Amino acid sequence: MTFPHPPAAARAALQLLVAADPDLAGIEAAAGPLPWRRRAAGFEGLLQAIVGQQISNQAAAAIWGRLRAVPGALQAQGLLALDEAALRAAGLSRPKVAHARSLAAAFADGTLEEGALAAMEDEAAIAAIASVRGMGRWSAEVYLLFALEREDVFPAGDLALAGAAADLKGLAARPGPVPLRALAEGWRPWRGLAARLLWHHWRHLTGRPAFDDLSPGPR
Repeated sequence: MTFPHPPAAARAALQLLVAADPDLAGIEAAAGPLPWRRRAAGFEGLLQAIVGQQISNQAAAAIWGRLRAVPGALQAQGLLALDEAALRAAGLSRPKVAHARSLAAAFADGTLEEGALAAMEDEAAIAAIASVRGMGRWSAEVYLLFALEREDVFPAGDLALAGAAADLKGLAARPGPVPLRALAEGWRPWRGLAARLLWHHWRHLTGRPAFDDLSPGPR
């Protein structure tokens, strides 16, 4: 889901962030107002993160649209009841079918629970999600950013964020996760908002749409 404007609290924090780092201040002037993207909390939001792993936004959106059309696929018990052929027909690779089933099992047996994740501090929630097969730190951080709207989570392993940071800061090459996370320290306590701005900058530079902009809205 994409909304035209950030909520008031996020907009106030953004003003403080860009005042602290003038390099971020020019992004909206060039790329337009920052759209505010949200994803469903719970199993659906984490399943969407699995779909988006290591493929283009266009491919991910196409697969997500087909998966959403499969009855029961967006509920943990419903997905577990589906056979592999139905999930493969939607476009999931065999590894992603296995990862989706592991995620569904974690929700079905109570290892993960939507309300409990929302109540956890950032690192505890990331660790809980990343303990499930196929759910690494990047997927967990994306979930915290877009489903729980945490303001200080930064997915330093994201290639688009690295590309945007390299362009914005005049770096010779994309920084790896460790130097990118170090760079993001200067954006505390709004690293999540900085990530949203950097993705916005990258989409403007490359002309590539966001996964959520290509995906169908809520059913």
